[in-house]
Amino acid sequence: MIHLTKIIAAILVLVAIALGGYAWILSRQPKLPPVATASTATLERANTKTHAVVVAAKAIPAGTLISADALRVEQLPLNPTGSFKDATPLVGRVTVLDLGEGTPLQEGLLVSGLALRVNEGERALAIKADEVMGVGNKVQPGDFVDVFIMLKSEGKDIDRSQARLLLARKRVLAFGNSSVDGMQSKTADGPANQTQRMETARTAVLAVPVEEINRLTLGESSGRLLLALRNPTDLSEPDPKLFADLPTALQPVASKPGDARRPPLVGLDRAQAGLTVADLVTGGSVVPGGIKRGTATQSISIPGQRQGTTQRPGLEVEVIRGDRSETMRY
Repeated sequence: MIHLTKIIAAILVLVAIALGGYAWILSRQPKLPPVATASTATLERANTKTHAVVVAAKAIPAGTLISADALRVEQLPLNPTGSFKDATPLVGRVTVLDLGEGTPLQEGLLVSGLALRVNEGERALAIKADEVMGVGNKVQPGDFVDVFIMLKSEGKDIDRSQARLLLARKRVLAFGNSSVDGMQSKTADGPANQTQRMETARTAVLAVPVEEINRLTLGESSGRLLLALRNPTDLSEPDPKLFADLPTALQPVASKPGDARRPPLVGLDRAQAGLTVADLVTGGSVVPGGIKRGTATQSISIPGQRQGTTQRPGLEVEVIRGDRSETMRY
């Protein structure tokens, strides 16, 4: 019995030694990182792809310049069409609609097109065009042209017809279906361009200083306009000191005694003051009734009639509108 007890004790000692050795071996192996337990929401976010999208950091009213502090980049699950990843190109752009905070900025929500090619103080104005007026349809967007006007008088007074420079070195924004914002090649010979070149241009869009628009609109309605193509490196323009400014149709309110002298009208103020056809045709030297400015009315004796004050006949100009002709007297 004692012998059996010793055997069992020996076996237990051996088992203990084996277990101790196994434990020592396990302690020598590197520890595995603990398994992280993630929630369902975390797993869903990990499986959802996000996109960097520029959004409005605050409300942006329509028609205002976008500042850098009005934009931020967010990670969104959707990537809207026409959106932006970088906010830098958007600084200085103008919005078309009111944008609320968090609204993704898209190209369709920003002002684009020909309006961005108009410089400050200019306006884009369209005039009628044809093959002759447009230098045989050789005018291209981006060219510079001189605008001439032709005024034809009645057949009896051919010497009173006149042709003169109306506007000098004006930039062409569009001619026919081509425009500077279309980025169309001038030398492309593809089928689309060939078809477009065969079409006669009906309009030409010019960039005109706002104070000169009255001259252009009256010139188009009173006579015939011709575009003269010029080299873009030719910067010559008429000397404005050679001729006096044309009088305006509206006169500003007279200054009160003691007030500082009002400066000459410029820009929008001069455009609002307007221009008359008579002053455009005569250069402001004739007032209505045919009397030259600064001259007195002459008394002419006509046989068979009572003597009195009779005005000399003024300037007669034939206005051509399509196939219609109308004589205007000044």
